[in-house]
Amino acid sequence: MESVLITGLGFITSIGHDRTTVAHALKELRSGVVPWDPLPGTTLPVKVAGTLKGFDLSAADPAGWVFPDGCAIDRQTLRSLPPHGACAVLAVHQALASAGLIPDDCRDGRTGLACASGGSPQVMHQRLTAMERTGWQRGHPLGVIASVAGTLNFNLAAHLGIRGACCGFVSACASSAHALGYAADAIRLGRQDRMIVVGAEDLNVAMLLPFHAMGAVSLEADPARASCPFDACRSGFTGTGGAAVLILESGRTASRLGSPRLARLAGWGEAADGLSVAAPHPQGDGLARAMKLALTDAGINADEVGWVNAHATSTPAGDRAEALALQRVFGHHRPAVSSTKALTGHGLSLAGAMEAAFSVLALQEGFIPGQANLVTVLAEGVGLDIPRETRDLRPQIVASNASGFGGANVCLILTHD
Repeated sequence: MESVLITGLGFITSIGHDRTTVAHALKELRSGVVPWDPLPGTTLPVKVAGTLKGFDLSAADPAGWVFPDGCAIDRQTLRSLPPHGACAVLAVHQALASAGLIPDDCRDGRTGLACASGGSPQVMHQRLTAMERTGWQRGHPLGVIASVAGTLNFNLAAHLGIRGACCGFVSACASSAHALGYAADAIRLGRQDRMIVVGAEDLNVAMLLPFHAMGAVSLEADPARASCPFDACRSGFTGTGGAAVLILESGRTASRLGSPRLARLAGWGEAADGLSVAAPHPQGDGLARAMKLALTDAGINADEVGWVNAHATSTPAGDRAEALALQRVFGHHRPAVSSTKALTGHGLSLAGAMEAAFSVLALQEGFIPGQANLVTVLAEGVGLDIPRETRDLRPQIVASNASGFGGANVCLILTHD
């Protein structure tokens, strides 16, 4: 089958809006989690978040959105976008440029699009409230396009003129990892020469506060203690938003075009827990199976993995289950294990793509991020190699994990080309 290369990256994240800034933040363990007060005058239980510096996407009318210098989207395109859609457009153009491509290259019929987001509850609420005020007689003509879960596909396919595959993924926090796996298969099977994979999510009260009702979000006011994966005192995840984009190309296409060869997506695996609508399997069964399937798909032994970019969101149940799954899969091989969510917060549908892109940076730049905010390792993680400081060591192979509601688990294997 065709090999799958990653040739371009794009970032709009809490730790930076370009490759260089993001790489430095990961290496230096510089956090994007800060005090968060989205509704001044309102006492919210959630006090911190991984915010997008220089952005203000809170206005109901996209014409009122504020972007940092160097980021601009024309008003016509903005009309049908949710907040995270604007981030996705910016990240897509960044990724295309980094791969040496222009938007017209996406119109060849051999370029596909795979997106993941949870839609925009904020925009949905705004549009429905406006309709209710008029007695349901009038609504925004693009209200559906800008709010439902397929919003990224609708907007980006039209914006880029995509004529190849176009598909959306909705498996909660595993969504964009699923998108990467299925996009890789489309290339490996020869159905597409190139895939643009996008993960994006809003950060606002409409997206984040419902998770507080589940008891899943940290209520810590100290950013250094709010997101602390694998720590014995972890109390829940910290939210973030933004977008991450990866350009995948077949080895043949990359060679023909002279594309940058940043990394290879060597294999992937998925497996469900089949147990709970929300909680992970207590022993991490599904994630352990996903990791084993990914290693088999890539033709790699467990002892060859140098770093596991863990899903670990800082929730009590999730981190415990993942630690147990890692113990079962890797045993005495002990690859380095850390979760970059300590620095960024948890991006929900965005997480899989964002962290796969971080893994590419680690392969390219030659480092393994340390586990920020770790004080005392949880009991189930004792025996894992969880470095507290960044290691100036180039991993040869990275396993990047993602897990979502319903026990959806994905593992991606990334290597040097």
